[in-house]
Amino acid sequence: MRALLHHLFHRPAVRLGLARDARGPYRNPRFVSFLVQSNRKALDTDFHDAVLRGRRLVRRALYALLIAGGAWIALESARALTVF
Repeated sequence: MRALLHHLFHRPAVRLGLARDARGPYRNPRFVSFLVQSNRKALDTDFHDAVLRGRRLVRRALYALLIAGGAWIALESARALTVF
């Protein structure tokens, strides 16, 4: 049983050389050469930073909604208990 669990959870990232590189196409020298030859503009790192800021903002808004929802439930529960 231990060997089975070890095999399931500790597989190599690239199995027998058949899997592609998960880091993306920008590691492929032929693809990079194609980009250079076709005069593509450089990658926009500001967009990536903006995406990360947006994700952080959404996460904080979600936490605020959860806290507000919990407070509302607690308030409504207290009002219901005062009725009885």
